[in-house]
Amino acid sequence: MKRSEFTYEFPEELTAEYPAEPRDSCRLMVLNREKERVEHHHFHELPDFYNPGDVIVVNNTKVYPARIYGKKKKTGAKIEVFLLRELNPESRLWDVMVDPARKIRIGNKLWFDDELSAEVIDNTTSRGRTIRLNFDGRNDDLYEKIRELGETPLPPYIKRDVESEDEDRYQTIFAEERGAVAAPTAGLHFTPELIERLKEKGVHICNITLHVGRGTFRPVGVEDLTKHRMDSEEFTIPKDTADKVNKALQSEENSVTAVGTTVVRTLESSLSASQLLKADHSWTDLFVYPPFEFKITERLITNFHRPESTLLMMTSAFAGYDFLFEAYEEAFEEGYQLFSFGDAMLIV
Repeated sequence: MKRSEFTYEFPEELTAEYPAEPRDSCRLMVLNREKERVEHHHFHELPDFYNPGDVIVVNNTKVYPARIYGKKKKTGAKIEVFLLRELNPESRLWDVMVDPARKIRIGNKLWFDDELSAEVIDNTTSRGRTIRLNFDGRNDDLYEKIRELGETPLPPYIKRDVESEDEDRYQTIFAEERGAVAAPTAGLHFTPELIERLKEKGVHICNITLHVGRGTFRPVGVEDLTKHRMDSEEFTIPKDTADKVNKALQSEENSVTAVGTTVVRTLESSLSASQLLKADHSWTDLFVYPPFEFKITERLITNFHRPESTLLMMTSAFAGYDFLFEAYEEAFEEGYQLFSFGDAMLIV
């Protein structure tokens, strides 16, 4: 398929600037693929769609405040550094994006405060750099310093200023493993009370970890989707998760739900020879777009996604291209809130 086939117009006023409060009070559009039927619910009704033994897989990655501001040591020019990925904890090498990129060259010294500075080691892309952080202290103390200086990296289409509450707003209740530069936003709708209700019904809530990286921000730059390459992202699938998922897959009564596109990428990237889920720690550059045969994912909880995004392409592969775009049109008419802080969709 072509990138232009995933372009659509939407009412700008439907872009959510803040999440629903409480989180599970957001709306839930339910897409039934077999009947090609759309229903309108609220997220707190989610347990109504599940049976004992069903499995819901969530991403427990944790967002850190990755955007920090500093100055060039020589000129005092203000610079923005977006910490994408720690390359080497011992030498404190980081993969970053910088702005303005034209002013940041190899050898430049960057100053953030009296305790934290950096040196530019390499150019990786037009805006990408490798830097070495200079900090006297343990790695845990370094992350605390980054948290002190950093800003929550809200998506660029959210136009308001970052607020102190965003550190919690842009974090799921499952967040445990630090390493993401963006939240797995389908998980933002869950509350502890909702999880408790699901567990009381006998639903298994299982974790994977996929650290959301730079690929989240990189647009598809080619018309022919076969020529687009995703950035690799690190993932972990625990054995307990694989066991519970496989038990549900082999049962006629139970289903496996992926909460978000990051979970889909993880589950569909680690298949055993018998086409079941394999416990693993690895990297994936899987790019899912129509047509695609899903081996593990049977249901999907997701948000409404931006035009021409890889997330929209994956969702259309799962829901069916025509059906999904018809559902989007209905969502606009019904006033659903869109994107990271917006409403949710359950595709069954």
